[in-house]
Order: sequence, then structure tokens, then C-alpha cells
Amino acid sequence: MSKDRSMRRDFLKWCAGAGLGLATPIRFPDTAQADDSHELPAYDGPYYIVFNASGGWDTTYLMDPKGVGGINRLYEEGDILTHGVHRFAPTAKHKEGGLSNEDFYAEFGDELLVFNGLDYSVNNHSPCSRYMATGKLDSLAYPTFAALVAACQGPTCPLSFLTFGNYSATGNLVAMSRVPYLPSLKRIANADAIEGNERSPYHDEFALSRIEQALGERRADRARQPLLPRRDRAENMLYAAQINSKALARVTPHIPQSIPKQRLAQQAEIALASFKAGVCVSANLSIGQFDSHANNDRDQMKLIPEFLEGIAYVLHRAEELQIREKLVVVVQSEMGRTPTYNKGDGKDHWSIGSTMFLGPGIKGDRVIGSTDEKQFAVPLDPTSLSDDKERGIRIRPEHLHQALRQFAGIADHPHSREFPLGVAGPEELRGIWG
Repeated sequence: MSKDRSMRRDFLKWCAGAGLGLATPIRFPDTAQADDSHELPAYDGPYYIVFNASGGWDTTYLMDPKGVGGINRLYEEGDILTHGVHRFAPTAKHKEGGLSNEDFYAEFGDELLVFNGLDYSVNNHSPCSRYMATGKLDSLAYPTFAALVAACQGPTCPLSFLTFGNYSATGNLVAMSRVPYLPSLKRIANADAIEGNERSPYHDEFALSRIEQALGERRADRARQPLLPRRDRAENMLYAAQINSKALARVTPHIPQSIPKQRLAQQAEIALASFKAGVCVSANLSIGQFDSHANNDRDQMKLIPEFLEGIAYVLHRAEELQIREKLVVVVQSEMGRTPTYNKGDGKDHWSIGSTMFLGPGIKGDRVIGSTDEKQFAVPLDPTSLSDDKERGIRIRPEHLHQALRQFAGIADHPHSREFPLGVAGPEELRGIWG
């Protein structure tokens, strides 16, 4: 028994030392059920992935093309392409690897909802990242949408909220889990094996069963005794480590044998394996270097195709894992790029941008909002979702976050009420998801 406790303690210490965050729930909603089964139930979706183009993408080279007034140098207005209602910049001839806009829209345009003309109000990286991630500009306490939905829908999942960078605040509602590499995930998923090798377990199945039984009996006995808070927490941590270990073992069959080379694909494999195993609700995926103050066109034509390729990878892999019909995708950046070039052929920060969404319950082949020929946001009627320069409002991140909360069914959850967005009823976006 003491040997097992020592191993559990070493395992938790190893996770912390390796930079891995594990959600270890202190209390279970149904203690009796957890004690009887000795395993957490699998979370069965929906799953949420938020893609972040960190640094500020140039939306006029993707979903909000212009081709006038010198805003872009790689195409003109007559070169703009369409798919359904979508208009997008031509990039097949200019990209450096990755997926062109042409191919991306041909495959996913019918599922895609685009929102243009989003007003970030500021144009500095830190506040913009926070604002776009949480829907709240003037507070450091608010959780990101990914963390909030994880806390509301799967707080006891061992890896409920996975994050790979960008702004990742949790509001102290749920643990922030970081699993940087696929080998790290394998070691976590096989914590009862030497170096994560399932063929080299520390105990055979009989011994593990007896350990679990002893831990359960000890926890039940301790629950009937008054304990100091620190001792009580330690007892629960020990038991949770065992329960989480069994749940995490479900990840193993879904870890790929080979590690993909693309940055987003590596993150995606960790998130998707965790989704499939039922131990994760949401994931925050991110790649950087979009801050193209110099050589904007070259940098954006390298990064946007890589970004789109990563999104496509996730959708294709989710299809293989048979969870695509449960996967909700949010694609965003914390800012756009200016409509003018600087002296270094770059573009600076611009407080107007765009987002994209797709997934079950989201009607595709739609574009809401717009910018004018100078790339300024056009006011929107929140009820009809049509442009209205006279009586419309400027749509900001809190409007989209309020809509996302409603979409996920968590707008009235106590956690959401703890972090109100302050969107008045008349300003709520009506029918945005179709």
C-alpha cells in the first residue's frame, strides 16, 4: 500500500516537473458511483477546438478580400474568388506550402460560417488576446470560452481543458492541462507502466484491482472521519490519481504510432485522442508568428496556408476517429493587419478582424458582417444580422462570446453567471448559428 502511494506521488510530481497539467478532481458529483466503478465515466461530446492565429492574421488574404486601394499587392479586385456566398483571396499561386484558400473553401465552404467586421476596440497583443479569448476586455479574472465550457460540461474529466498556448485563463473554474508532446501523452495514459510502455506494467491486473479496492475502502473510511483540510485534500488527491489513471488509459488506443510534422497536427493528435477517450471537453490550439510588421505578404502566405492545413487535418482526423459530428471549431486571431503597408513592406496592428466557425448546429455557407473598402467595420443589426450603417451596432468579442455560450447551452450556468459579459438583450445576436 505504501509503495503504491509512493508511486502515485512520484507520478504527480513527474507531471508537474514535465510541465504537464492534470485535472485531479477533489470531489465527485456522485461519490458512490465513482467508488463502485473505480473509473470516471467517458465524456461523450460535444467537443470544442479553438484555433488561434497568434500575432494577428491579415484577413484580406483570407475571408475578407479587398484588392482595391493598395490594401493588397498579390491580387486585384477582379481576382477575388467565390464559393457559395463566400468571397476569398486567391492564394494558390502565392502560398509557400500548406493549403490554399481555393482548396480550403472547396472542401469546407458549405459548412463554414464567417463573421467579418469584428471590432476589437484596441490593437495591442495582450489585451486583444484576452478580449478575443474571454469576451471581456477590462478584467484579468475571466476564463476563456474553452475553459468555461470545459468547467460547465466536464469538470471531472482528467484533461478537461487542454491548451497549447495563447491566452488560457481559467477563472479558477477548471484545471489547465498542458501536454506538450505525443510521447508525454503516452506516458500519462500509461501511468501504471514503466516509461509509459504498456507492455511493462508496474503491477498485473489482479494487483491493480486489489490496490483500487483498498484505495476505495480507505477513502470511504476516511470520509466518515473528521480530517484537517490538508489531510482531506491529500486523501482525495491520492484517490483521484488512481481514478484519473484508469480513465487516461483509454487514450492509449488512439495515440498515433508516428508523430506528424506539422505544428497544429501534433497538437491536434493530443486533443483528438483525448476527445475520443472521453477525458477532454475542449482544446486551445495555437501557432504564432502572424505579427507581420515586415514582409507581410511573404509571411502571411506562409502562415495562413499552414493554419488552414492544420484545420483541415483536424477535421479529417476527427472523421477517422468518428467524432467529427460532435466537433465544434472556432477559428480566430487577436487582431487584423492594417489596410496600408509600412516602410518595411509589412502591416501593423489593426483593431478590425474576422472569425470562422463550423460544426454541428452551425449552418454553413454563410457570411455575417462586413468591412468597407477601407477595411473599417460596418455596423450590424443584431436581429436581422444585416449591415445597417444608420441604426446598427459595432459587434465586439463579447457579442460573439454571448452567442457561443448560448450555442453551448451554458449561458445560464452558474459559472457563466459568475462571469457576465454585459450584453444587453437587444444587442444579442439573433439566429447567428442559423
